Amino acid sequence: MNVKRLTIVGAALAATAAVAYAQLGGYSQANLTSTAEGKTLLNVIGSLKQYYLYPIDEDKLLRGAINGAVGSLNDEFTYYSQPEDNAIDQENLAGNFYGIGVQLIAANADGTGGKIDNVFKTGAAIGAGVQIGDVFVKVDDTEVITSKLNDLVRLVRGKQGTTVTITFARNGKPYTVKMERQPVTIVDVEETILPGNIGYIALNTFYNEKVSQQFRAAVADMKKKNVTKLILDLRDNGGGLLNAGVDVADQFLQSGPIVSLRDRDKKTEVFGKASNQKTDYTGKLVVLVNKNSASASEVVSGALQDENRAQIIGEQTFGKGVAQIPVSLPDGGKVAIVANEWLTPKGRQIHKKGITPDIVVKDTRYTAPLNFAGSGIKAGDKITLTVAGKPVTVTADKDGKFTYTGEAKRPSKSATQGEAVVDLPTDAILRKALEVLK
Repeated sequence: MNVKRLTIVGAALAATAAVAYAQLGGYSQANLTSTAEGKTLLNVIGSLKQYYLYPIDEDKLLRGAINGAVGSLNDEFTYYSQPEDNAIDQENLAGNFYGIGVQLIAANADGTGGKIDNVFKTGAAIGAGVQIGDVFVKVDDTEVITSKLNDLVRLVRGKQGTTVTITFARNGKPYTVKMERQPVTIVDVEETILPGNIGYIALNTFYNEKVSQQFRAAVADMKKKNVTKLILDLRDNGGGLLNAGVDVADQFLQSGPIVSLRDRDKKTEVFGKASNQKTDYTGKLVVLVNKNSASASEVVSGALQDENRAQIIGEQTFGKGVAQIPVSLPDGGKVAIVANEWLTPKGRQIHKKGITPDIVVKDTRYTAPLNFAGSGIKAGDKITLTVAGKPVTVTADKDGKFTYTGEAKRPSKSATQGEAVVDLPTDAILRKALEVLK
């Protein structure tokens, strides 16, 4: 099943909705006013527009109703994406856009703002002297210190050849650069060779239409280098396209089912089967997972574990064992609807359970960041604590309260896309994998 097929499935769902309404006695545009609840919805919206003291954004009002309908299911994996967010999402899925050549993460503890997590060796940012850790202050004339990350990304990206002026802060000191937006292709597969000619491939996400092609190229590269022992790193990979997960697993399996889907009527259908191909990797294999490995990552690790194709090393995985159908909407948004649960080749359910590794090892790459909170001093007063020989200063708010959350350590990234960086001294899971493969 390819990405286009997934889109067709979504369209088919929307097209058959009217039939379902008639069969199940549900709401439709024609009979929304036939029940008390339908009348109430329209009455509330009309009354708000008629009486509310302040101006109403009607689009925002209706999208609030959409979010309320979806939220009533209490299912974190069924959600509505607004048109603006969906546009960014589609660019990420395509793996192509026009930007400055950086990766961003949130700058603030509440998930807002943005700072540079990596600067690619190709792109405008590296030529402008942008560095990892620089914090976004302004994009053109818009201040973005507390903006939502997607809103910030939307301002940075744009049409090819156009320019964007960004003010960054580095160690608290601002600087401004003007850059031309250039093509950016996201490479989500990274590789390197470890001691003993052991291959290492890290797959960062399955949410990239190019990831299957990139992964096949990495596997082919390993075979050219006569790699007979390989590490597949799926840590922190939250999943993405199910068909991409099937394609990755297929490169290590020669026959049999990879994953099956079961719908609400308990009908089960094999979604993907392995085939014997000359490009398959048949050497020794271990797979690394952690608590953030989810969805398609669990499809791959579950299939390889069931078929005794690889040893799974690391932490219990996240446990997202459901598949969503994306439905494109008239407003340019999207609703992702949980439509199936998936099962491993041996029929294991993973949802809310996860994959248990064959060898359990804690992920030591991350350390808990320093954090503290207190009260009892005057508003605006500063308090300084010495931690590991370094001063940490915080300022009390208007109520005399103060909080501090340090920055969590993140694994290093190469500025060259596709090149993996590892740190054996701090990575217990990777060290165990090397030990197993010796």
